[in-house]
Amino acid sequence: MGNTTLGVIDYGAGNLRSVVHALKYLQVTDFRLITTPADLKGVTRLILPGVGAFGAGMNQLREQGLIEPIKAAVRAGMPYLGICLGMQFLFESSDEMGTFEGLGLLPGFVTRFEDLPGDLKIPHIGWNQLKPSRTSSLLDGIPDGSYAYFVHSYYCFPSDQNDVLITVEYGWPFTAAVARDHIFGVQFHPEKSQKTGLRLLQNFLNLSEKVTPS
Repeated sequence: MGNTTLGVIDYGAGNLRSVVHALKYLQVTDFRLITTPADLKGVTRLILPGVGAFGAGMNQLREQGLIEPIKAAVRAGMPYLGICLGMQFLFESSDEMGTFEGLGLLPGFVTRFEDLPGDLKIPHIGWNQLKPSRTSSLLDGIPDGSYAYFVHSYYCFPSDQNDVLITVEYGWPFTAAVARDHIFGVQFHPEKSQKTGLRLLQNFLNLSEKVTPS
């Protein structure tokens, strides 16, 4: 990563420790936990992890004063990787336990799995095969059909299908990853997805430090 400083947003997400553990396994030393806007100074890329409820997570980010600084940084070209709830935050809204506004960095919404066929259960938990929709530097070295680990009851519905990077079949195809310029999100947990997840994290760390939005 050179002189790149990675910021990992800390708003109390339950998977923060496992994300940090994965970064340490990759021998990433130049990262810091972000709890206040001041912590963003000098940061050149962001990871926003997350598990739990959409509204509660957004409220916590708001209480820490992080929503507008995150949006400003990403809109200025800072690479962003959202994990699970961190991917869902990218969109305009979620209907989880009410209607809540997201970061609005990508058009679309988040909604719950309903009326799944057969004996498929909610939440969706376990390993599923990734089906890339197109190429991306985020997927370098990750073969089509690789498996990743999921734990979620809600999924993202992008308004612009060009933002879809990976789909997964769970009753029907749903969006498992998105990418637009320097903005990335994955519904699965790379920190729990073994070789595939570690390679994805490394690919994100290898991205150029700043991308000019198109």
